[in-house]
Amino acid sequence: MPVHTSESSQGNRGRGFGLGLALASAVAFGGSGVAAKPLIEAGLDPLHVVWLRVAGAALVMLPLAVRHRGLVRRRPALLAGFGLLAVTGIQAFYFASISRIPVGVALLVEYLAPALVLGWVRFVQGRPVTRAAALGVVLAVGGLACVVEVWSGLSFDVLGLLLALGAACCQVGYFVLSDQGSDAGAGAPDPLGVIAYGLLVGALVLTVVARPWGMDWSVLGGTAEMDGTAVAAYLLLSWIVLIATVIAYVTGVQAVRRLSPQVAGVVACLEAVIATVLAWVLLGEHLSAPQIIGGAVVLCGAFIAQSSAPAKASQTPVVGGTGDAERELLARGSGV
Repeated sequence: MPVHTSESSQGNRGRGFGLGLALASAVAFGGSGVAAKPLIEAGLDPLHVVWLRVAGAALVMLPLAVRHRGLVRRRPALLAGFGLLAVTGIQAFYFASISRIPVGVALLVEYLAPALVLGWVRFVQGRPVTRAAALGVVLAVGGLACVVEVWSGLSFDVLGLLLALGAACCQVGYFVLSDQGSDAGAGAPDPLGVIAYGLLVGALVLTVVARPWGMDWSVLGGTAEMDGTAVAAYLLLSWIVLIATVIAYVTGVQAVRRLSPQVAGVVACLEAVIATVLAWVLLGEHLSAPQIIGGAVVLCGAFIAQSSAPAKASQTPVVGGTGDAERELLARGSGV
């Protein structure tokens, strides 16, 4: 019993830390739009803002890419997949979708990703998922529909919806690829190296797509308006690069490895809530009653999903046969 108590305590601490990382990632990602919108209104093309975001983050992470250069030989498919799906794909599909359908609808479709992650884990990987995670997805998606007020601008555009669904599928790739090798112990690919090379791949692809040589670089030397307050453009860009990209990806990938793709995916739905609240506080975009209620529902969904989820198994072996037996019984009883 002492072994079981110690293991349970370690699992709770690991899950709590993982939840903290997931929340930090949601906050960091959620702040990207608040910083990007003033730059776009100041004259930058949205696609150029995306390129600045990814290229700047790739430059910051370049020393880590050099340090983990062995990953290029050992895990080339993982690095390419992370760069194409988790970095480039999400951005490209999302911006393409909002050019055809309302932002709220595109955001809701993109955040169907947690439900798609559950399907991937259950039917493709053949692993059990908790009832709490499934219930959390249902609540989170329903609450998200209220947050983005999907009913206010609903229009049926097949191509736009397909593009938004493409962003959701790329987000599934982000969660699944973030978890790759997490159970390999010392042989697991370093998450910082994966992120660094993923950003490099994304920057190269976006350079071809965005063609930044045509960008109005003078905007970055001026100021942008944030709810009537002039803010230096370089400060907003620094926020997007360092917080909304580097910190967001680092904490997000670490969270997936400590929780699980399905649970981290549900917690990530908080990004839309955080983005809405930050827009309220910093940009003066007021919240309606349905948005406030929807945000509360998303919070409940995220809490329910993570509260009953088993933490990732520790890589440190525990001495004692009874502890192994107890862990196996617990594992069997944790899924549906």
